[in-house]
Amino acid sequence: MVHPSRGHESGTLVNALLAHASIADDAADEADPDGALRPGIVHRLDKDTSGVLVVARTASAREGLKALFSRHDIEREYRAVVVGEAAAATYDTPFGRHPTDRLRFSTKARGVTRRAVTHVRPIERLAQGRATLVACTLETGRTHQIRVHLCECGHTPVLGDKLYGGRVRDPQLASIAARLDRHWLHAAVLGFVHPITGERMRFEAALPQELSDVLDALRSLGSR
Repeated sequence: MVHPSRGHESGTLVNALLAHASIADDAADEADPDGALRPGIVHRLDKDTSGVLVVARTASAREGLKALFSRHDIEREYRAVVVGEAAAATYDTPFGRHPTDRLRFSTKARGVTRRAVTHVRPIERLAQGRATLVACTLETGRTHQIRVHLCECGHTPVLGDKLYGGRVRDPQLASIAARLDRHWLHAAVLGFVHPITGERMRFEAALPQELSDVLDALRSLGSR
């Protein structure tokens, strides 16, 4: 979890930052009613998604980063393993709360929606084409965006995604997915121009061992 919320008051990234890093008192966004609970947070990763994200230490850095995100002037690339044979695609859809399940989001939302854009690029066919390692680059950053687009638009849900993917029917893939305590989605790259210094910065996060082990197991079933 990135910041405290109902049922997750401790053990979050923000708790760790406040304990171990130098976060200025003005890093909390005054425009955010819950800003005091998430000082310096300008974007988030879904729960159970690993990888790199940026946190602002000061108010000036926070506002500069918010402007970059608002202009979509941030390089963000994710890696995902999906069930099925994914194709190269761009998904440009309306996006909002699922019409019947408030825990989920959907491209078929009713009422208030926002635009969501995800570019998908296959990297490697796994398990003889029964799964695919893909790269996803974002123009927008909606909650659950990649997971929804891959499932609803690509019909290739993220492996291990219990909320959107459902039961894996292929017994070999199901056996490998059972090794995961999370979905196979990782924020691999984050790049931006530093809002204060103007320096171009780019960060990469290596795969956690759990994801790497599952990827190796899928490769052992054959690639194409």
